[in-house]
Amino acid sequence: MAVLSPLALLGLSHLVQAEALPGDIPGIDVPAGFHITRYSDQTPNARSLALGDDGTVYVGTMTEGNVYALQDRDRDGHAETVRTIIQGLNVPNGVAWYQGDLYIAELHRIIKIKDVVRHLDGNASFEPVYSGFPNEKHHGWKYLRVGPDHKLYVPVGAPCNICLPSNEIFTALTRMNPDGSRFEVYAKGLRNSVGFDWLPGAGELYATDNGRDYLGDDAPADELNHVAHAGQHFGYPWCHAGNIADPEYGGQHACAEFEPPAWKFPAHVAPLGIRFYQGKQFPANYQGQLFVAQHGSWNRTQPQGYRVALVRFKDGKPVAEEVFASGWLHADGKASGRPVDILEMPDGALLVSDDLAGAVYRISYR
Repeated sequence: MAVLSPLALLGLSHLVQAEALPGDIPGIDVPAGFHITRYSDQTPNARSLALGDDGTVYVGTMTEGNVYALQDRDRDGHAETVRTIIQGLNVPNGVAWYQGDLYIAELHRIIKIKDVVRHLDGNASFEPVYSGFPNEKHHGWKYLRVGPDHKLYVPVGAPCNICLPSNEIFTALTRMNPDGSRFEVYAKGLRNSVGFDWLPGAGELYATDNGRDYLGDDAPADELNHVAHAGQHFGYPWCHAGNIADPEYGGQHACAEFEPPAWKFPAHVAPLGIRFYQGKQFPANYQGQLFVAQHGSWNRTQPQGYRVALVRFKDGKPVAEEVFASGWLHADGKASGRPVDILEMPDGALLVSDDLAGAVYRISYR
């Protein structure tokens, strides 16, 4: 018999623990019919995810300096082969596969491993693509995706909690050609964006943004921003969550001058990687909906986040948020996992990385 999770009893979710199948992770609540298993537990500090055309999953890291390649050759939902394809990099958080090559975003540059599937033995060589990023570590880890326009998109976070950087490259979303040419600042005012995706059909970009600290447990809201075109500004450091003037900088500009968030998450849940679901495995009411990895708060009095949320879209706009997978945050306030990124697989299952547990999970529907 399915049992309602504590979150559901509080009215925060409709999660139930589905009837367990062999390999299901105990204690993680997902909607009925869904199952969550370990795709790999051999990926210390697993962060961003990318998929090659042969099914190889590439995993970036922060503290390890490694990039992993995961392969599930027998298609049983578990990566039987895990390789460290390159080591000693400078916070290689972002990874993106494009036309056979693996692009890796370090703190200060983007590099490329050409024809990566031929170089999975740990001796991969690389070539620089772009080396003009600052090397500051505070919010310096970079997400990386290839857009529908075949350009590389890379955010550069604020080098502080709250400040007015002198270099416009900070708090910006940048883009460039895959060879590093035609570099440009695409959007501004994003404090720390570590995940984005494009709305299916419309091709418009949505990006998460982590709000500033030390304005209280419940402010400001973390953000989902709709980057509809180049040149938009989303407020940092003058305005937060669309309507909160910063105590130090807010007098210089009004919030009305900036783009408001398309959706507001609870404060400090730390939304990172996102994916619009386009597969066929999940029920139809998940088509086109946005899965969000909420990494979890680090200094909130009562921790929150540490889960995968679902933002419901209707007519191309976000209208509701619900908890999809939870259980990594325990009643004593301690956590056994912190979701980071989400990747859709060819069979319609989702992968979720976890940098605390050093794991990649697989969420499927049967």
